Amino acid sequence: MIKQVGLGLVVWLVLAALPAWAQERFVIEDIRVEGLQRISAGTVFSYLPVGVGSTVDTGDFPDIIRALFQTGFFNDVSLLRDAQVLVVQVVERPAIAEIALSGNRDISSDDLRRGLREIGLAEGEVFDRALLERVEQELLRQYFNRARYAVRIDTRTRNLPRNRVAIDIDISEGVAARIRQINIVGNQAFSDRDLVREFTLRTPGWFTLFTKADQYSREKLTGDLEALNSFYLDRGYLEFNIDSAQVSISPDKRDVYITINVTEGEQYRVGRLDLAGDGVVPEDELRELFKLQPGQVFSRAALSDTTAALTNRLGREGYAFANINPVPDIDETTREVAVTFVIDPGQRVYVRRINFAGNAKTHDEVLRREMRQTESSWISTTDVERSRERLQRLEYLARVAIESEPVPGTSDQVDLNVTVEERPSGSVTFGVGYGQTEGVLVNFGLQQGNFLGTGREFNFAFNNSSADTRYAISYNNPFYTADGVSRGFRLNYEETDAVELNRADYAIDRLEGQVFYGFPLNETDTLRVGIGAEDINLKTTVNTPEEITRFLDEQGRDFTNVTFTASLARDSRNRVIFPERGSLNRLSIDATLPGSDIEFYRLNFRHQSLYPVSENLTLAVRGTLGYGDGYSSTGALPFWERFFAGGLRTVRGFRTNTLGPRFANNDPAGGDALVAGGIDLLTPIPFLEDSSSFRVGTFFDVGNVYASPSDFSVDELRYSVGVSFQWLSPLGPLVFSLAEPLNDKANDNTQSFQFSFGVPF
Repeated sequence: MIKQVGLGLVVWLVLAALPAWAQERFVIEDIRVEGLQRISAGTVFSYLPVGVGSTVDTGDFPDIIRALFQTGFFNDVSLLRDAQVLVVQVVERPAIAEIALSGNRDISSDDLRRGLREIGLAEGEVFDRALLERVEQELLRQYFNRARYAVRIDTRTRNLPRNRVAIDIDISEGVAARIRQINIVGNQAFSDRDLVREFTLRTPGWFTLFTKADQYSREKLTGDLEALNSFYLDRGYLEFNIDSAQVSISPDKRDVYITINVTEGEQYRVGRLDLAGDGVVPEDELRELFKLQPGQVFSRAALSDTTAALTNRLGREGYAFANINPVPDIDETTREVAVTFVIDPGQRVYVRRINFAGNAKTHDEVLRREMRQTESSWISTTDVERSRERLQRLEYLARVAIESEPVPGTSDQVDLNVTVEERPSGSVTFGVGYGQTEGVLVNFGLQQGNFLGTGREFNFAFNNSSADTRYAISYNNPFYTADGVSRGFRLNYEETDAVELNRADYAIDRLEGQVFYGFPLNETDTLRVGIGAEDINLKTTVNTPEEITRFLDEQGRDFTNVTFTASLARDSRNRVIFPERGSLNRLSIDATLPGSDIEFYRLNFRHQSLYPVSENLTLAVRGTLGYGDGYSSTGALPFWERFFAGGLRTVRGFRTNTLGPRFANNDPAGGDALVAGGIDLLTPIPFLEDSSSFRVGTFFDVGNVYASPSDFSVDELRYSVGVSFQWLSPLGPLVFSLAEPLNDKANDNTQSFQFSFGVPF
């Protein structure tokens, strides 16, 4: 009460001291703003709660001042009256002219500035000194997320002319703390090693130099605790609980110790499995999709997979919004979990329209013909996914996304919105490359994989190296007919010096032309056939092996042949370039038809399987078999058509084309039979933001060629291990490999480091 009386007395004294005219209400005839430097008077007028013509007195001044202060533009605001003029006197806050960062190495300046901008500190903004403390907290947060707990932040301000300031931020990052130990307490069924293997956080090792997995992060630990919980739930421990997770830092802030206390509980098994609800799909079909079986150890992942499989099965019938609700019944006495899957299919949903976006060049009809989901039919999750995969396999599309959007005013219709991201499909290139086998490469190419947006392919190429000179032109229409039959043409002229390819000393000139067709048999199988003609001329030198000279003396040196090619392929890979899953099996034949000057055939079988081991790790298994022979008047496979092994395409670590039988002068002779294969463990480069054009891997190669299939011997196979790097550069593919032959013999030509640039791989 005393305080209120005192305050009232002060206000009365102040008001009494004012002239009588100053306390009277008055009509504002004009407003004058004083003290502005950067901010315009119009900006001030826009924030004033009064204007010309308003009636005010000194009792309104606090509200006017408060409105201007709330803008954050001013350090001081005062109001005066000059007759009928309202005078606004302001002192502007300074503007931030410069933010200087120093000492930061682990975090880029751009990332730091982005974080500062989010809290309102950026060049050109109004400076608020209260933000400096928030700046330090934000920078500490960013560095703590990178395990740099010894970081020190020092901020200073410098006054500049024209009411501006510069902010200097000096950072001493310190050493990143490493996780020295991860302890799990309370685990009995599984060892610490088995459990920590599920974590993304790691103790220091050679690979953590690149992944930085040994640097503590609260977000990563949260994810690892969830992974630990999932690990136990997927193995039947339904009572599993993480009691606590403690993180301690050493006094020097260099080491982090993590201790996780858990209670495992008892293990549960699967009991009875039932289905309930509206059975729009026969029960027997649904039960075949169960990933759980009575008596097995209960797994939450298997339960989720079963729910997803049932949902997808109903989605194939058009029930896109089906709800599968698994209801568990836990029996603590028998340690069993009975599950009832309650099915609510909802309404069958139809596709009204399919809309395409992002295809600035490619015609809608080119994309639409790849769609397996059609308009005016019920939606099928299988058809939608297959449509996405077919679009993704088009080499001129980088990314594809398909989303369903309910049609307003209906409950049983959706529109499919297909968004694509195109990649450049055409190029005119001129370049120089180098291959260890081919030598210096000069190439010129005109390539168009999506000619005028029609999806048709047109290519012209000129390549020149010490090994060969080649001119080629080709054209292919993948939808020559509406049913997807393709038709193409190819014309090729090539001059090859075989000795430059690590073969025998001879030269071959070849002119060939071909027309070919492709017939889709189903979603994954394709039959391709082609017929053409070729003219071959062979040249020898004094160093040509006697076996070749004898063959040419018997058969001649000029050959005109009618060629036939056919292949049957089953390709389920998710994409053509850098696939991650699926398989490819291709059986092919290359032959000359009866009546040709030289009569032979070559059979090839190629296999590739890809298995995603994790999100960024793919296991690839591959194999190649080849066999060829002459027929009719040609008693053997011509020497220039034989199979060769060694090098980047077969067995790395051995010089290209040097494995297998040899002529009497020790030149590589090739063979009628080829066996090759291997295993690759592939991953994108982990520390690149966009690694879609890069891939690294470790490999195991095996293979050799034989004079005939009867000469095959496991003892003659060659093995190698190593690491590889592939880059789809703008100038062409770049391939490196570093291999170590495991069982090379005295006559083998080894080559540990191999590379190729500017040529296909």
